[in-house]
Amino acid sequence: MKALLTAGGRATRLRPITWTVNKHLIPLAGKPMLQHAIEKLVEAGVSEIIVNINPGEREVQEALGDGSRFGAKLVYVEQQGGPLGLAHIIRCAEPHLGNEPFIFYLGDNIVLGSLRRFIDKFNESGCDALLALSRVPDPQRFGVPVIENGRIVRVLEKPQNPPSDFAVTGIYVYSPKIFDAVKSIPAAPRGEFEISDAHSWLIEHGANVGYEEITGWWKDTGTTNDLLEGNGLLLNERSASSIKIEGEVKPGAVIRGPVSVGKNTIIGSDVVIRGPVFIGDNCRLDSCYIGPYTSIGNFVRIDGPDIENSMIHDGVMVTARERFTNTILGKNAVVETSKSLLPTGRRMIIGDNGRVEL
Repeated sequence: MKALLTAGGRATRLRPITWTVNKHLIPLAGKPMLQHAIEKLVEAGVSEIIVNINPGEREVQEALGDGSRFGAKLVYVEQQGGPLGLAHIIRCAEPHLGNEPFIFYLGDNIVLGSLRRFIDKFNESGCDALLALSRVPDPQRFGVPVIENGRIVRVLEKPQNPPSDFAVTGIYVYSPKIFDAVKSIPAAPRGEFEISDAHSWLIEHGANVGYEEITGWWKDTGTTNDLLEGNGLLLNERSASSIKIEGEVKPGAVIRGPVSVGKNTIIGSDVVIRGPVFIGDNCRLDSCYIGPYTSIGNFVRIDGPDIENSMIHDGVMVTARERFTNTILGKNAVVETSKSLLPTGRRMIIGDNGRVEL
């Protein structure tokens, strides 16, 4: 079975971070988000992966290459015309998928546990489409199934009054009948070809649309809070063999719990770290506390602050002696104590959609 993996879109809700990086390459627990998805697919026995990208995209290809280092073969397909909906992605990828079943995986979804059971359920049930469902507190953000007598009879896209607390997650397994569906549905009022409409089309035309509930963690990383929660979930899921201290830890430093320290990173003697924490390569940490659920990229300099439940990307420097929680700092950001100059006050340079709490 092949896979179709999404890595396009604009991710407007995650700006300003996504002004300069493709959302799917945002690092979570030390790896690009998309790498976690690829590893999940490979673990489930899927190695041929078609990656949907924006027209003219080069960043994703440069980051992931041909996929061989993950045990996969990646083929990149541009979504011509731009982000016109999930059903449109399938239409664009059809020539590469062939007349065979495939798994459709949204690259910004985080699932704890194996994908194998969804593929097995699809094969055993003989259905034409298998949708992974999860109970969520805000189903109006998602496609919501209408279930009667244990069967899906319709799927509503972002309904104002959801009929249940189930959401259709970003994992689907399809037979080739999905190609007829995505080519038959009209564009929705917002101009996109909705995957929920394709599911409803299948049902209306006699196809068997089944479902499997996700009983563990599932997270759609659509907001900054979702990113932070997803980062924490993935830090917790790391295998013991992947948690290593490869840098230098000075005498006196305190490290407790699952903490990874990358190569050429120096942890000063007056540093306290409580895992789960990931710290990348070529970093220097002094006089600071790094608390649980924090991931730190490469070439980061930290001196003075307390940081917890946060994501610090590559090249960041933090020297302000403050406490930071639930914080995301993009590449090469600088957070320092204001200088004692007149007139006094805080100096800020904040991009579009930025948020500051003082």
